[in-house]
Amino acid sequence: MSHHTAREAYQQLGERLNRFPQGAPPSEMLYKILGVLVSEQEAAFLAALPIRPFTARRAAKALHMTVPEATTTLDTLASRAMLIDIVKEGEETRYMMPPPMAGFIEFALMRVRTDIDQQLLSELYHQYLNVEGEFMHDLFYGVETKLGRVFVQELMVSESEAVHILDYERATHVIETAEHIAVGMCYCRHKMEHMGMACNAPMDVCLTFGNVADALSRHGHSRAIGKSEALDTLARSYEANLVQCGENVRQGVSFICNCCGCCCEAMLAAKRYGLRQPVYTTGFSPLVEEASCVGCGKCAKVCPVDAIQMATGHIGEREHSVARIDYDICLGCGVCVRNCPPKCIDLKANDKKVLTPVNSTHRIVLAAIEKGQLANLVFDTPAFASHRAMGTLLTVILRLPPIKRAMASEQMKSKYLARLIAGRK
Repeated sequence: MSHHTAREAYQQLGERLNRFPQGAPPSEMLYKILGVLVSEQEAAFLAALPIRPFTARRAAKALHMTVPEATTTLDTLASRAMLIDIVKEGEETRYMMPPPMAGFIEFALMRVRTDIDQQLLSELYHQYLNVEGEFMHDLFYGVETKLGRVFVQELMVSESEAVHILDYERATHVIETAEHIAVGMCYCRHKMEHMGMACNAPMDVCLTFGNVADALSRHGHSRAIGKSEALDTLARSYEANLVQCGENVRQGVSFICNCCGCCCEAMLAAKRYGLRQPVYTTGFSPLVEEASCVGCGKCAKVCPVDAIQMATGHIGEREHSVARIDYDICLGCGVCVRNCPPKCIDLKANDKKVLTPVNSTHRIVLAAIEKGQLANLVFDTPAFASHRAMGTLLTVILRLPPIKRAMASEQMKSKYLARLIAGRK
């Protein structure tokens, strides 16, 4: 009976996650993962919470508890990074449940811990994410609006082309404008280390920003650092041929991962699913000057997604080996440029820029529309019951392209929203 009750609690938590744009496909492996991360009582508690930010009073009301009782459990879960607590002077603490990824899945391995079995957790993660694979496919290919995007290696862009890099496309700009910065262990390589498959790339290079960085550092899951050390971390990552993959937003970027091709989930997904890019590429593409290519193959060896192959080229009558780039796979990161001895690869700005959501709310609303879950996001989340939160949501919807505004109206079945949208035409 107790086993049935425990499984039911984890199922409820899984169902709660899956009512929102980024969820976690249900499976026995998912329930085992949740069983390592939280108790059945905590799972039931989390299942009853809103996904968007909320206060202890709101949680207490939803769970029929006293505010002190709710606060104790909320703070316990926040200390284990199953919740993010947003603490600002003069304001009531707000909490939010992070998504599975980038969220509580990574946070559990961002430092060495003894309160959970990280070896077991790594094995479960590997089975769920890399063997079963449905989670990763849904994460990277389930919606048009991607979770992440790649930042170009700025030093690899020529002075004449650098004018095309927008501020929000610069990892250095994210660092220099962040209110809080923290660094932790790379979840991907830490997981692979427990599996005996890690590479020798730097481990302490996972950067978080803003409220997430503040919460993780306060609870010891990462280490608070200044802008100078963050820029040094970025430089070390460049030297190690790592790809900078961050949140796909223009404002309030919450993370920048420094990814290798052999351990990191997005890079592995790119290889696993072939010609489909799991994250948005940079605004640049590498071009090879074939006449200058010496055929050394170094660019192909370091490409994190195997987008470069050596092929036969011609200089007049003479055949020679040259690098050929598959742009359906290429991320435009610039790692190949850094590793080209004759300097015959240049990054050139693409003619078309990909639309980047303004902030996390914009990105989540777009994903919810694309998944047909906008009504869940609005009506299943008590945080959106307030006029202020609803106003923010409607502002985002009204700024969408006409087709997506119409999709939003259809999903919400709202006469009020329909009238607002009609007024924007």
